[in-house]
Amino acid sequence: MPPVHRVVLAAAEAVPFAKTGGLGDAVGALAAALADTGLEVTVVLPAYGSIGPERHGLRRLPGSMQVPLGDRVESFSLLAGRFPATAALVVLVEHPGFFHRAGIYGDPGTGQEYPDAAARWIFFSRALLAALPRLGPAPDVLHLNDHHCALAAAYRAAGDDGTLAQTAIVLGLHNLGYQGAYDASQFALTGLPGAFMAPFGPVEFWGRMNTLKAGLVFADAVITVSPTYAREIQESAEYGHGLEGVLRSRGDAVHGILNGIDERIWDPTRDPHLPATYGLNALSGKATCKRTLQEKSGLPVSTATPLFGMVSRLVEQKGVDLLLDGLDPILELPLQLVLLGRGDPAFEARLRERARARPERLAVHLDYDDALAHWIEAGSDFFLMPSRYEPCGLNQMYSMRYGTIPVVRRTGGLADTVQDWDGQNGTGFVFAPYTAPALLESVRRACRAFQNPVHLAALRRAGMQQDFSWRRSARRYRQVYDLAATQRRQGLAGSRR
Repeated sequence: MPPVHRVVLAAAEAVPFAKTGGLGDAVGALAAALADTGLEVTVVLPAYGSIGPERHGLRRLPGSMQVPLGDRVESFSLLAGRFPATAALVVLVEHPGFFHRAGIYGDPGTGQEYPDAAARWIFFSRALLAALPRLGPAPDVLHLNDHHCALAAAYRAAGDDGTLAQTAIVLGLHNLGYQGAYDASQFALTGLPGAFMAPFGPVEFWGRMNTLKAGLVFADAVITVSPTYAREIQESAEYGHGLEGVLRSRGDAVHGILNGIDERIWDPTRDPHLPATYGLNALSGKATCKRTLQEKSGLPVSTATPLFGMVSRLVEQKGVDLLLDGLDPILELPLQLVLLGRGDPAFEARLRERARARPERLAVHLDYDDALAHWIEAGSDFFLMPSRYEPCGLNQMYSMRYGTIPVVRRTGGLADTVQDWDGQNGTGFVFAPYTAPALLESVRRACRAFQNPVHLAALRRAGMQQDFSWRRSARRYRQVYDLAATQRRQGLAGSRR
């Protein structure tokens, strides 16, 4: 069988066109890394109003297209261009009614998902399949990312698109906590056979429609964003969010591949966001970043005080509830904490109140600020990630590259990337129980290491020497693509005998 050559990645977001979190970072960087290996890569995204086609040099393809959505027909057009500085292509599905909105997933003011979310992502799955013939021969691999386009696998299984018969469909799982689960009444919009929504059917999940489940059932391979997360989501309901049985049923089709980081963007030796750059053998610029971060955050400037950073969505998954439960005793330690993020209004209010009470210890920036995120990674001595679960996590890898020592919970990709300091070796501080005392003890250990220059230097050097590049991850993706494509073709050949 010839190896994979043409790959289409479909997702709700990808840097530099659209991003709310790790999904956008991962898809954008993976596309570039795969193209660097010689694959012909095309990324398909919704055309959000914020993208600005002119800014990215996108051209409009002639004509319009249509797909059914329930008892109506929706028209859309396509924009095409190239990923900056790569050989990868990008195609945007333009439907102003669905995608020209203030937020990607929901109202930025309330944090609530848009009420027509089911219709938006059902449409995107159908439009993706309709657009593929316009983009050239059928791809060897169609890589669907998360629930937003997972329903495309169900349409292929239903026989809606015979042109994809020999295309291997790979489903990427970035966060199983978001499944595209909607009221059963929304199933009528899909046009899929009714049997798909019957009890225990491939789209039915406890009486609701679940688009991610459909992708898990019908994909030729499933890739999670870390090896430990691949195991966790099959072992328990806590991590599998009710789909652990479906995942176990896929057996060897589930693969865990650690995300990489985009070293073009996250590089302390040339990061344009920083007040001073630095590298492994010339760390003086890191001290400048710390001092200016303390000034910018209204914290007392002190080289002798360990500075902890945290950049996160303020939601339970990220361990914000755990941090708040243990924040008072943490702030009694001789340290400073600067936090950047937005999320649950209740968490925001509690953090704001604690920052007012302890301004010499805690600075809170309730915002999305990419430049400040880089600054926190560079200026902090330690980086907190007390996640309840973490499919992969990128900030712990950014931190190590920037000589900032991660303090993390042992889960998912955090367990795969951070080695606990034993007094001689390690890259960070790791705790296991999801409890405030366990978090507090790991912070105490970090503070003790800060007071020992030899230990601090060893931790920084070990982290900065780690290889978290996408080059390594892209090679593993290619192996899974080749395996899935070969098995798909062999299966079809066998069915014809």
